[in-house]
Amino acid sequence: MTPDNAQTTTHDAEHDARNDAIKIYVNGRIVPKEEATVSVYDSGFMLGDGMWEGLRLYNGVWAFFEEHMDRFFNSMKSVSLESGLTPDGVLKILNDTAAANDMTTDAHCRLMVTRGRKAKPFQHPSLSRFGPTVVAIIEHSKPAETLRTRGIRLATVPQVRGLPMSQDAKYNSHSKLNCVIACLQAEQAGADEGLMLDPHGFVNTTNACNFFIVRRGEVWTSTGDYCMNGVTRQKVIDLCRANGIPVREKNYSLYETYGADEAFLTGTFGAQTPVAEIDGKPIGEAAGAGPVTQRIRGLYKDAVATYVAERKGVAV
Repeated sequence: MTPDNAQTTTHDAEHDARNDAIKIYVNGRIVPKEEATVSVYDSGFMLGDGMWEGLRLYNGVWAFFEEHMDRFFNSMKSVSLESGLTPDGVLKILNDTAAANDMTTDAHCRLMVTRGRKAKPFQHPSLSRFGPTVVAIIEHSKPAETLRTRGIRLATVPQVRGLPMSQDAKYNSHSKLNCVIACLQAEQAGADEGLMLDPHGFVNTTNACNFFIVRRGEVWTSTGDYCMNGVTRQKVIDLCRANGIPVREKNYSLYETYGADEAFLTGTFGAQTPVAEIDGKPIGEAAGAGPVTQRIRGLYKDAVATYVAERKGVAV
């Protein structure tokens, strides 16, 4: 591939050599990266039986921590995963691990809890008899500048977001094969990520992020019935409503998506990532974020700054 069409993802980060020697939290211990291991009998490795949460560190504060914990603990309760954790306990794990790595900002955490080690290599949850596995990986992580300047290329893929009674997309589950297949299909089509439809054929999410378009000054996203329960997605919706930007949660088709003035993705890591093209069709008139996306990005940046300042007791 040439530099102009090189593969990228919404989680591309600037290279940081410090990540080669980070320390990772594993079941009550903070250990060097090369020692951070779990059993091959672990239910997460064996079955994808676990939940995870992504959080971002800004100036010593984990942004929107309460919303992330609501989602995390709701997910574990829904699958009867007894973690033994509390939100305060999670916060201590995150802060202790960040401190061990001398991290204060531009850091991203993947917090993972599985049902733990199994007595035998079979499916039944009752075979997980040794308590949960808890891991927190925090890396120095700053989104690559190309995500802002070039944007992401999407391809519509045949893999769909399923019905809630099959595997609800609102779970941040370790079982990500559905999304991995979508990502592979997009890559094979020459795109960076897959644009996934819902079971009725309406535009839904990508394989990794929630998806928005802008049409004639209105911001559109899916109904939310089949999409990931995104914290950043909800923040964008709330910020639009609070700042006079028309926003609609609705069913819409690829026809309307191809004709969008702007499109962007939302996620904890990249915040708002512009979309450059979909199925080879350019979105917008120039590379990078359009004017509405830029405004939303500014509002989100201000919301993070306000959240951090409030928790540090600093005047905004």
